[in-house]
Amino acid sequence: MDLLPPLAALAFPEIDPVLFSLGPLAIRWYALAYVVGLLLGWLYVRRLNAQWAKTMQREDIDDLLVWVTVGVLLGGRLGYVLFYNLPYYAGNPLAALAIWQGGMSFHGGLLGVVLASVLFARRRGVSLLALSDLLACATPIGLFLGRLANFANGELFGRTSDVAWAVVFPGGGPVGRHPSQLYEAVLEGLALFVLLWLLSRRPGAFARRGELTGVFLVGYALARMVAELFREPDLQIGFLAGGSTMGQWLSLPMLAGGLYLIWRARRAQPLAPS
Repeated sequence: MDLLPPLAALAFPEIDPVLFSLGPLAIRWYALAYVVGLLLGWLYVRRLNAQWAKTMQREDIDDLLVWVTVGVLLGGRLGYVLFYNLPYYAGNPLAALAIWQGGMSFHGGLLGVVLASVLFARRRGVSLLALSDLLACATPIGLFLGRLANFANGELFGRTSDVAWAVVFPGGGPVGRHPSQLYEAVLEGLALFVLLWLLSRRPGAFARRGELTGVFLVGYALARMVAELFREPDLQIGFLAGGSTMGQWLSLPMLAGGLYLIWRARRAQPLAPS
């Protein structure tokens, strides 16, 4: 029997992945999510630094936006090519440049931002952990918007289900599926943002450098590993050992690194804000 949810067939097909078009230029929800996420994250970092952290100059934060943007785009695309579809792109190398056709990896984007942050911190003479703590607090904003855009695009949908809120996705066959993009938006975006917002307001939160970064890494890893239980694995990869997924395996190093940073921050002598 088909697993058809009561509302999805009425609502989902009306969502157009293209927000609006200007001649040959099409503005998509996914691109808008990146732009708005980066801008809101930049403004939030400025506010956190001014009110709580006080570890960076405002001019440095303004310049940091460019570095982070490059890291997100290059790292996200390269991560997708390497982690999720390397055989295809090895045979079609020019297709790797077609970002407008979709295909970005959060784990790759994270590595890109880490590299950009290391280079930026060395060039500007700022603490890498102080910088990463600020970025960690703002990253869930982009994650939340990005997962909403995934839902609007009808991509990265969940496994088949007969829950009342299941959705029939255009590319997912005539069956109801978990809206796993929305699960990830809540877990990786909203819940993680609130957690870091609360922790960032504790006395000395930014003095224990690396702790907020560790909380973000652990929080994202756990949220992603749980969400993967409901998400349909990528067709070209499928399930891995023991029914696991690529997203779960890529989250394990984040979990380990986050736990280490929390442990390290708890042991270290807190630094007075500069």
